[in-house]
Amino acid sequence: MKFMKLGSKPDSFQNEGKNVRYVPSELATDITVIVGDVKFNLHKFPLLSKSVYLQKLVATASDESTEGVDISDIPGGAEAFEICAKFCYGMTVTLNPHNVVAARCGAEYLGMHETIEKGNLIYKIDVFLSSSIFRSWKDSIIVLQTTQPLLPMSEDLKLVGRCVESIATKSCVDVSKVDWSYTYNRKKIYEENGNEPNLNGGIKRPVPKDWWVEDLCELEIDLYKRVITNIKNKSLLSYEVIGEALKAYAYRNMPGLSRGIIQSGDVVKYQSTVDAIVCLLPAERGSVSCSFLLKLLKAASLLDSRDIVKEELVRRIGQQLEEASVNDILIRAPEEDTALYDVAAVQKIVEEFLRQDQNTEIESLEDGDHLQRMQPGILSDASKLMVAKLIDGYLAEIAKDPNLPLSKFLGLAEMVSGISRPAHDGIYRAIDMFLKEHPGITKSERKRICKLMDCRKLSVDACMHAVQNERLPLRVVVQVLFFEQVRAAASSGSSTPDLPKGIKDLNSNTSHGSSRSATTNTEEDWDAVATAEELKALRGELASLRLSNGVGGNERNGGDVKSGVDKATISKMRGLLKSKKIFAKLFSSKGAQGENSGSDSSESLGSANPEEAKSTPSRNRRHSVS
Repeated sequence: MKFMKLGSKPDSFQNEGKNVRYVPSELATDITVIVGDVKFNLHKFPLLSKSVYLQKLVATASDESTEGVDISDIPGGAEAFEICAKFCYGMTVTLNPHNVVAARCGAEYLGMHETIEKGNLIYKIDVFLSSSIFRSWKDSIIVLQTTQPLLPMSEDLKLVGRCVESIATKSCVDVSKVDWSYTYNRKKIYEENGNEPNLNGGIKRPVPKDWWVEDLCELEIDLYKRVITNIKNKSLLSYEVIGEALKAYAYRNMPGLSRGIIQSGDVVKYQSTVDAIVCLLPAERGSVSCSFLLKLLKAASLLDSRDIVKEELVRRIGQQLEEASVNDILIRAPEEDTALYDVAAVQKIVEEFLRQDQNTEIESLEDGDHLQRMQPGILSDASKLMVAKLIDGYLAEIAKDPNLPLSKFLGLAEMVSGISRPAHDGIYRAIDMFLKEHPGITKSERKRICKLMDCRKLSVDACMHAVQNERLPLRVVVQVLFFEQVRAAASSGSSTPDLPKGIKDLNSNTSHGSSRSATTNTEEDWDAVATAEELKALRGELASLRLSNGVGGNERNGGDVKSGVDKATISKMRGLLKSKKIFAKLFSSKGAQGENSGSDSSESLGSANPEEAKSTPSRNRRHSVS
């Protein structure tokens, strides 16, 4: 820390009680200066010889006035005036980064310029600032912090601006010119390879580009904003370094933010911090992590920040959503909302993500006409797949909320339904969790939510779970079982049949042609939830049907599935299967496959993937599932 001593006489200021200061002398004091609650009993000559303002006050004061001169509005208060008074007396006074701004503002207030006396206090302080303070990194930061209580004079004297410029310039210096080192304890010193400790017990390490970020975290947000803005304007540091600085400041000054929460404290201060951080974010994508942006959005929601701040965060998050995790996007809903999570916010983020893939843009011509030129979107298939999996996981988590409306679940799920993904285990898990926590939904709602899933893209484990899932409609269980038979046939070397029309009819919102041959009650049975007994009977009938069509398997397995099942239940399952006519040609010749080969697979829950089926291990063990 830099310092400067002024004067040579010993400091002889003394106290009389708590609020009176005086200088003992053979000469009686002839002026009383009042600064707030403190009175200074001093002598006119040393003060008036260096202060224009005190000269004017004394000249205009009434001769009969005994109250003294009141300068309670002096910047820096009694401390600043005492420094100025000691300088006038020639006493030793020490200037340092903590008191130099107060002394400078006090001297300006008192008019201690060169015009009244050469080598006056203002001149000496300015020399100290230029030659020492503004050349020191830490001293510049300390001085900048002391300018806040002395506004607006510290601003008018350009002390704030000079500090900001000094700090910003030093932050942008080439790291090879930075004299900086870490300090370690003795144990860590010996852990270093090939480094010798210096005489001070520290170790010289390569200076990182963000060496300065922690020191600036001590600044108030308004000053910090000015420093970072100045650094950005110099365009000498990368946007990653700027982003790291903003992240460090946010974590230091908003306790709990690193864990995605906001601890109790000064709400206004936290709100201004979030607003400033968002305003300072570099324009470049990836300057900060998506996880950090989502933490800021959570904080902005809790602190009720301005809409423009939240919209900017949503836009930035949408640009790098593939980096997020499920926990990152679990944003708490406002207190007035009955749901646990803010699904609407996530929908906006996904919408922003998908907007990047839209074709653009209209290009203006010089004559005022318009030329429509379409450009492909910028999203890669990998990014879209990552976001689809992210939303599947998010849906599984929010589905645990019993107050979550079906419309919000469906709305978000349908936003990413167009993104192709090799497996649908994630969306199946979300659907199953929603059905579990919302048992009161109607048959039509259950049918609609199950249409989000492609049964062909369920893994072995998911299929095993689905065929025993009593929360799924019968039509979904039948489809899962059928596709298991298809994959089993493929694994045994048989060709994989195309999707029969009957299976497609099971998943249609409305039935046409032969699919209406069943009664209304039978249609309702397909949309109903199967009981455990019905699931056993259905698996038994399917196993028997598969055997009757000559597809390999174990006859005993089919019998085991059907044993112990009520005959009435078996009869009901047979009636349902026959009513839809769906299994008459399940494993017929390839000629029957050709009949359906031109059908649009989008009518079903998804499209089959023979390669995926062949690569799935341990197919034979699932010929019968109990």
